[in-house]
Amino acid sequence: MDRKDFLKKGLLGTGMFVASASLASAMKNEIDEIEPLEPIGYNHLPNTESKIKENSVIHRAASRGKADHGWLLSQHTFSFANYYNPERMHFGVLRVLNDDKVEAGRGFGTHPHDNMEIISIPLEGDLEHKDSMGNTAVIRSGDIQVMSAGTGIMHSEFNKNSDKLVKFLQIWVYPKKRNVTPRYDQITLDKTKGHNTFQQILSPNAEDDGVWIHQDAWFHLGTFDQNKEILYQTRKKGNGMYIFILKGSAEIGGETLEDRDGFGVWDIREINIKALKEGTEILLMDVPMTL
Repeated sequence: MDRKDFLKKGLLGTGMFVASASLASAMKNEIDEIEPLEPIGYNHLPNTESKIKENSVIHRAASRGKADHGWLLSQHTFSFANYYNPERMHFGVLRVLNDDKVEAGRGFGTHPHDNMEIISIPLEGDLEHKDSMGNTAVIRSGDIQVMSAGTGIMHSEFNKNSDKLVKFLQIWVYPKKRNVTPRYDQITLDKTKGHNTFQQILSPNAEDDGVWIHQDAWFHLGTFDQNKEILYQTRKKGNGMYIFILKGSAEIGGETLEDRDGFGVWDIREINIKALKEGTEILLMDVPMTL
């Protein structure tokens, strides 16, 4: 695929709705969650100097954007807040992949979102969620939380523990429908179902396994023994795969990936993944490449 031939589309917004000046002031967080972005198109293609195949891209853990606010350490696979990288805007409809650590007793103040599907995957510790729909919940490792921001929602996230960090992934996906009614859901996974296989944790279907979102995306988690190989096939024609190594090491498409490396591939229906270390944990996101 010629890099110049990919379809350019404007970004649909920042995932935050516009509020009045007084409301914005009242709800201002300790940090600016995300800055407005220029409409530069669907940048899921590799750098021109990349040695990787034209239909894949690697984002090494050390190359991610980093924001250290004292109470929050966040590493951004894609452009976010003060981390701006025109070659890291998103991978198809996958807009944000933040790897966050929140200090004990701290958290994100009440802030708004709209027209974004927001998925939280806790890795360690307890995170309290409150929102303008009246939901109050705590999510822990093994839980999956989803929020369809739709026409607009306000929420906060807080580490109520006094003695330990909260570690979680915050993921944003562009929806296929705008201005839907906001909704919230969370589930607790049976982690045994993800041993040496990909356990589905998210889909477009409310009757299917996992949580659901307004997008033709499927997320999977798996923990694999050393040398275990698995063949994954995309669930929908035209979708790409973004594979994020949570722990361990894996060989994918002839490349070796380590902790927190990301590997994206498109224009392909299936890919073979081989775990190189015992207990390798992988998040696989099967997402549309265009809206």
